[in-house]
Amino acid sequence: MAISREEKADNFRRELLDIRNLNIPTFCNKCNGVMIFKGVGEYKCEDCGNLAYDDYGKVRNYIEKHPGATSAQVSMATGVTQKAIRDMLKEERLEIAAGSNAFLSCEMCGAKIRYGRVCRACEASYHKSLEEKARHTKHNLAGFSADMPNMDEGAKRFTRNW
Repeated sequence: MAISREEKADNFRRELLDIRNLNIPTFCNKCNGVMIFKGVGEYKCEDCGNLAYDDYGKVRNYIEKHPGATSAQVSMATGVTQKAIRDMLKEERLEIAAGSNAFLSCEMCGAKIRYGRVCRACEASYHKSLEEKARHTKHNLAGFSADMPNMDEGAKRFTRNW
């Protein structure tokens, strides 16, 4: 079953245009009832009890049944785009299996990681730099602080010049 070049191009275009679309079911495909979120990507019809899954639920169910599957295999089996699977990995909703040859790259240093956007070392250094900036800002605030000169007790701070 070979895919034509036009179909590959259309699939590629759809993946590029797919912006945070998890294909969340809102209406039941059997009775047209409202789908209620039950957790972990699962939705249940309030009328007939039919179960449906968003993209995350489909991927998670497939990975639970087929541990160690590649993103291409998961994509082919579930119909979820590889871009959506990568986004789930970056959002730390999924994790690449231990012992896998595939990895994500840290966006700061390029180290191999199994989930998220940055490695733990870069995350720690980033937070430390934020803390240092906060400390620096705290000590340089103008206004009411311990650095204000003491006023004589009972003295007026503001006077009117009329």
